[in-house]
Amino acid sequence: MAAYHDTEWGVPCRDDRALFELLILEGAQAGLSWAIVLAKRDSYRRAFHGFDPERIARYGARDTARLLADPGIVRNRLKVAAAIANARAFLAVREEFGSFERYLWSFVGGRPIVNRRRSFRRVPVRTPESDAMSRDLLARGFKFVGSTICQAFMQAAGMVNDHLVSCPRHRACARLA
Repeated sequence: MAAYHDTEWGVPCRDDRALFELLILEGAQAGLSWAIVLAKRDSYRRAFHGFDPERIARYGARDTARLLADPGIVRNRLKVAAAIANARAFLAVREEFGSFERYLWSFVGGRPIVNRRRSFRRVPVRTPESDAMSRDLLARGFKFVGSTICQAFMQAAGMVNDHLVSCPRHRACARLA
């Protein structure tokens, strides 16, 4: 977890496939700890063919059965179905906006929101931006994208810098804005 925090969490991500991967993993995390999903990330990458959205969008019953039998991932039927539905929705968004990145970053005006929080108690689990993102993703057919998941996603993807000001990563990530 420390290595993830110190190298990835909160770093602005502009890569479509990496953003898609992160959205799928955040959805898989629902009801679980991030540590569990992070420990399974390599298995997810293998099971979901490197998070190739074109390939995942073509998954059928045989692929679903394969995924549900894979002990390396969270074997929840709804979460597996959501990943497939999200790949299809991803392709539609990319077609409409030119990139998934352009679409997602529009919810924060194209630049990271840099907060200056001094306490974990002050870090919200949802914001107006995550509410808006969630509503729009759901309307476009995405699954497991509630406002709390979207807020966690935006923090992880560096769309929102919620490192505490006492954390050395706050300044480092703010410089990347």
